[in-house]
Amino acid sequence: MWEGDGVLDFAIITFIFLFGITLGSFFNVVDLRVPKKIPFANDRSFCPSCSKQLSWYELIPVLSFFLQKGKCRNCDQKISAIYPSVEILTGLLFVLSYLKIGFEVELITALLLISMLMIILVSDITYMLIPNKILLFFLPLFVIMRIIQPLEPWWSALVGGGGAFLLVAIIILASKGGMGAGDMKLFGLLGIILGIGKVLLTFFLASLLGAVIGMCLLLFKIIKRKQPIPFGPYIIVATIISYFYGDLFISWYLSFF
Repeated sequence: MWEGDGVLDFAIITFIFLFGITLGSFFNVVDLRVPKKIPFANDRSFCPSCSKQLSWYELIPVLSFFLQKGKCRNCDQKISAIYPSVEILTGLLFVLSYLKIGFEVELITALLLISMLMIILVSDITYMLIPNKILLFFLPLFVIMRIIQPLEPWWSALVGGGGAFLLVAIIILASKGGMGAGDMKLFGLLGIILGIGKVLLTFFLASLLGAVIGMCLLLFKIIKRKQPIPFGPYIIVATIISYFYGDLFISWYLSFF
C-alpha cells in the first residue's frame, strides 16, 4: 500500500500518469487496428476519415485532442472522444495501481491487466469483438506473473481459470449464444489473474451492471429490444472493482454467515 512522502511521491505519481496516458494512446492504435488486421508496428497513425498521416504534434496524448478542438486538421471530421477518454482512464488506473500496491511485483500484473482491459474496451465497443490475438499475447505474461507471484492458495488461479471458462461455456450453450466466445476466453484468462473467488465476483458484478444499464438504455429508448450490445465494458468495470476491492466485497458477504 502506498504511503505519502511529499514531493518525491508527487513526482512518481505524475510520471506514472504520463506513462499511462502515453500507453493509452498506443492502445488506441492497437485496439482499432488489430480487429481489422491493419499493421501498426511500422505504419504511422492516420486519420480514419481521410487517411492523412498524422504529424507528431497531432499525436500528443490528450493534449492534441483539445488543441484540435476534437477535429481532424485536414478533413475537419470529429475525432471520437474515446481516444482521450482511454488515454486519461489508463493514466488514472495506472496511478490507482501504484497507490494501492506500491512498488511490489504485483504492480506489474496490475499494469498488464489494465493494459489488456483498455485494449479490449475499445475493440469491443467499436467492433463487438474481443480479439484472440490480444488474449493470446497476454496469456503467457499472466501465467508467468502468477508463477512469480502466486495467489493464496496457489491453486485458486487454476480453478478460477478453468471454472470461469466452463461457467461461461455452459451459459453460451444454454442460452444459444447469450454470451460470446470472446467473453468466455476473457473470463478464463481473468480467472488466472483473479482466482476463483474474485472471478466469480466479477461475473456477478458484470451481470448486474449489464442488466441494470441495459434496462436503463431500453427505458430511455437508446437501444431497441433484442439489440446486441457489447458485454466487454461491463466485464472490464467489474474486473477493476474485483481486482482492487474484491477482498472487501467478499469479506462483507461472508460476514453474513
